[in-house]
Amino acid sequence: MNAASVSVSPREVDDLPSPRGLPLLGNLHQLPPATHHLTLERWAAELGTPYVFRFGTTPVTVWNDIELSHAVMRERPHRYRRYAPIENILKEFGCNGLFSIEGAAWEPQRRLVMQALSIPHIKAFYPTLAAITERLRRRWDAAARAGGVVDMIEDLRRFTVDVTSALAFGEDPNTLENEHVLIQEQLAMLLPMLMTRVNAPFAYWRYVRFPRDRKFDAAMIDVHRHIRELMARTRARMREEAAIEACATPLAETAPAPRNLLEAMLALRDAPGSGITDDEVAANVLTMLVAGEETTATSIAWALLFLGTDDALQARVAASARRVLGESAVCPGYGAMRELDLCEAVCTEASRLHPIAPYLSLEPLEEVRLRGVRLPAGTKMFMLHRPAMMDPKNYAVPARYDPDRWLHERRHESDAPASLSPRGAHESRAYLQFGAGPRVCPGRHLAAVEMRLVVSMLTANFTAQLATDPANIHEVCTFTAVPSEMPMRLFLR
Repeated sequence: MNAASVSVSPREVDDLPSPRGLPLLGNLHQLPPATHHLTLERWAAELGTPYVFRFGTTPVTVWNDIELSHAVMRERPHRYRRYAPIENILKEFGCNGLFSIEGAAWEPQRRLVMQALSIPHIKAFYPTLAAITERLRRRWDAAARAGGVVDMIEDLRRFTVDVTSALAFGEDPNTLENEHVLIQEQLAMLLPMLMTRVNAPFAYWRYVRFPRDRKFDAAMIDVHRHIRELMARTRARMREEAAIEACATPLAETAPAPRNLLEAMLALRDAPGSGITDDEVAANVLTMLVAGEETTATSIAWALLFLGTDDALQARVAASARRVLGESAVCPGYGAMRELDLCEAVCTEASRLHPIAPYLSLEPLEEVRLRGVRLPAGTKMFMLHRPAMMDPKNYAVPARYDPDRWLHERRHESDAPASLSPRGAHESRAYLQFGAGPRVCPGRHLAAVEMRLVVSMLTANFTAQLATDPANIHEVCTFTAVPSEMPMRLFLR
């Protein structure tokens, strides 16, 4: 038989290298929830990828291949889906929106969200964004004058909740000035609980509720009440405005155009035969609130770790920001905001070293063969992000915090391949914090605008110093990888 005609049998999942585990438990005892992502990365360095670990008796394959990650993400949602337990648990939370929803329901919801978060919409929304940023400046000004320590993570979450609510739903809860508004604290409980339940060996909460579960349940009741009241107010406003429009232009055949995501979703839901329910609208409201609050706030918080410990870098960012802001305390216009590349770069580089999403969890909808491995439908797949971003083939001197690598990328985006760059390797495709393919994060432009506004405002108006030893700050994985703390002292410039 000709050797060329011999087909090579694919490897099976059980053929992959694996860390030693225990019967029934598998590797569960080796994966503390708060730091399990670091263990997965360590095993990748020791065993190579792909490898397999066992979550109880369930095998989970782990991959570290940028080209494969892009290929898999291009084939979502038709050939791959997000890890199924995530959708199932978010359904229980009433939060199965665009982030986790699968199948035919995804595409129409995606169009609505993309329209709400489009560049023209955010440009029109810019004055409100600037006003909320000024509100954050006043909060920090008061803290600086009082000489207190600022919990930057909490303040940044308040900021992003206010922005997301005002942009997507047309109502601003003003959590920055109203300390009694609890929604920010309640939303902050959702992702940690999602992580707890996704990683639980069985669905314990269906049989017994621990104090933490009961606290979370009460918080979700309050959040959903807030969302339903928001929907009712929006519907009433839409009916009132439609009646006024009808009186003003009696021959008009269409209702006023929706002005935000919630109005668009409600108009679609209330259309005859839409097939969309109030529960689905509420789930997307909650999804937007959580996604808008957590990821952007965390990206900025990680940047503060580097700004607060590097006086020279902070002075440089401050000078760059002041050149753009002029005499203004906050960037005065959308056009000027586009000149704040360095302010975004410090956040992008921080999240390269401390990725907000340490890995993407997926499973194929049908049997696939990847890199010579046969994966039956439903096989769990973790696609690690950080190892590729710490690979010198992708980024020059990868352990070094260097925001300029992203400025260089913009200056040379039409030049020769990254490997020939005078600064060394820069493979931007290895940076997957906003995902890729059809399900790339629809809020990435809004996140960039928020980063530029907050970092420029902070550095132009204050000197910030980290109020703890940097060694005390650790990554904590609560579905996203957040800093354990980020206390800072602010001083007026």
